[in-house]
Amino acid sequence: MISTWTSVFLLLAALVLRGDAKLPRVFDGPNVLTLAHGAIDDILQATLRTQCSVFLFTDGTNSYSSTFWEDLRQLVAPWGMGVFEVAVDGQDANVTQAQLSRVVDEARRLRQVSWCVTVVVVSDDPAFLAAFAEWSLKGRLLVWSTRLLVVTRLPLQELQLLHKVMSGRNTMLLIVGDTSVSLRVEVYVQLPYRQLGGQFLRIATWTHNQGLVSRTHLPLFPDKFSKFLNAPKLKVAAIVMSHFKIVKMNDAESAGDERVVYTGAIANVVEYLSRALNFTYKYVMPPDGSFGTKAEDGSWTGMVGLVSREEADIAIGPFGLTPIRAEAVDFTWPLSYDNTKILAGLGDPEVDPWGFLLPLAPLVWAAILTALLMLLTVILMCSSCLSPKTSTFFIRLTDTHGFIRVLLQQTAIISMEWWWWQRVMLGVWMLMTLVLTRSYAGNLMSLLAVRHIPQPFQSLREVIDDPSTITIWQSRSINAEYLRTAKSGIIQEVADLGADGRVMYTTHEKYKSVVDTLVRRGTHVLVDIHINIRNLMAQDFSQSGRCDFYTSREGYLPFPAGIISQKDNPIVPAMHKRVLALTESGIFMRWFWMSFPNSTKCLNPPKRITVRTSLSLSNLWGMFVVMAGGSVLSLLVLCVELLTYSIF
Repeated sequence: MISTWTSVFLLLAALVLRGDAKLPRVFDGPNVLTLAHGAIDDILQATLRTQCSVFLFTDGTNSYSSTFWEDLRQLVAPWGMGVFEVAVDGQDANVTQAQLSRVVDEARRLRQVSWCVTVVVVSDDPAFLAAFAEWSLKGRLLVWSTRLLVVTRLPLQELQLLHKVMSGRNTMLLIVGDTSVSLRVEVYVQLPYRQLGGQFLRIATWTHNQGLVSRTHLPLFPDKFSKFLNAPKLKVAAIVMSHFKIVKMNDAESAGDERVVYTGAIANVVEYLSRALNFTYKYVMPPDGSFGTKAEDGSWTGMVGLVSREEADIAIGPFGLTPIRAEAVDFTWPLSYDNTKILAGLGDPEVDPWGFLLPLAPLVWAAILTALLMLLTVILMCSSCLSPKTSTFFIRLTDTHGFIRVLLQQTAIISMEWWWWQRVMLGVWMLMTLVLTRSYAGNLMSLLAVRHIPQPFQSLREVIDDPSTITIWQSRSINAEYLRTAKSGIIQEVADLGADGRVMYTTHEKYKSVVDTLVRRGTHVLVDIHINIRNLMAQDFSQSGRCDFYTSREGYLPFPAGIISQKDNPIVPAMHKRVLALTESGIFMRWFWMSFPNSTKCLNPPKRITVRTSLSLSNLWGMFVVMAGGSVLSLLVLCVELLTYSIF
């Protein structure tokens, strides 16, 4: 019983082409689809998974019998079958490609709504097969989960045009040999990363009498990328980074030449993958020494460009995942998660001239003044009530001066006419001020030995607001991409600083010299991935033994970072579980921190340090300012008093 939503579908794209080009080879006897019907039926029966559909592509010269159609329909039911026919009648290859591109696009849409798909291509026309191979890759019809079965009577030497799709996808080749004795079908696969012209590997044969017979230990549609059988040599794109140590060694394969070898945590990842997947490798470097960004003409620079142009098989990075990059390459499971921070130079130790106010918190200063005012108010009110006739207001006001003199550690004058309640209040006040002044004096002596190390840039806002500071960014990187594409927010404000000459770019290879000069001087700040900044700080500490830089508290633009390869390259899912094992076990981060000693020494540099030295005017000028201000205020009060005296 076939449900309505899983009913069998039939999509027929009949594109009849005419032209004067050379006709394809004509084979006598029944067409290839009729001959290979039994072999196709047995292979699909042995390999077709439940909930899978079958797409059949033909060139119009192969018709299918009602028996074969019924068998195929029953085989894939209830998940359906799609039939795509492009009628080719000696037309130009460019026309064939144009028509196939449209058909493949329709098939890709159908594949996206299918649970799983097996594509069967039947043709004896080399132009049709070449066009299908090209557009099935360009149109992203063939991902690794999609199986491809190519059926033809062409000899192997004429099928090198299928090299890319045979070696790079989950593909099998059925070559039908119709002899006078019996029909024999050979089943071939091609191992990954073989050079053009590499041999095909025969894994099975089919005959009417014996049926499908395996010729190797490999199953049908073998998982060629889980572990390579042929140990291919891959090209790994890399650049010089703080967590890569580059070494040049003599290349045994090229006399007199040198090859680039990296050491460090990322190099350990490459070595781990090479052993797990059974491949050898060679490092290649992009000319611009960058991760890569998308140019205005749509091309890619840096390591991303090498991978997208297939000049490198994988790039180790790790690369930050962005929507634009995801359009050009595929990413593995993240090796790490990171964000962007600011690296700035620590300033010279400074003395706070107002340090004499720091021994007591502002709230304590306010409480002291409030208590003094309340005490003086109580004294005046009680004195006026208890002895209104024996003392005038000025005498009572003079009596309150004793409390102020005690606070200032001056001699307190006690009148013989004071009541005992006044003496008790003065004694309690003296006891409180004794504790306060002793605490103040002790803390002040400690604070005068403190030097403050300024760390002014804790966010991009503070960098933007300082017109004298220039930002440094890594060229052709994920951050450079954000600056170029930002339309709003603080990243767009930073990008606008470029008009004022406050944005400069450099490569990762030049980071060390830039940090040692511009950033250390304090005129520039480096804005980059936090892990790169930590490594730069660790390197500097290992060389100098001190922390001369700090990172901002705020981070920006968080992202996952992984390894990249070409779109739909089956090596990416093969690397997934290996990368996942590295991250979940913590091995990668252990490799990373072990490769950089002192990586945590300068993460939280002190903001204050203590020194033993004689006090100078720079330590105390704040107190002189207070004294000068008090003198000016007393002069103004004197002028007011003289003016008042002259009037009255």
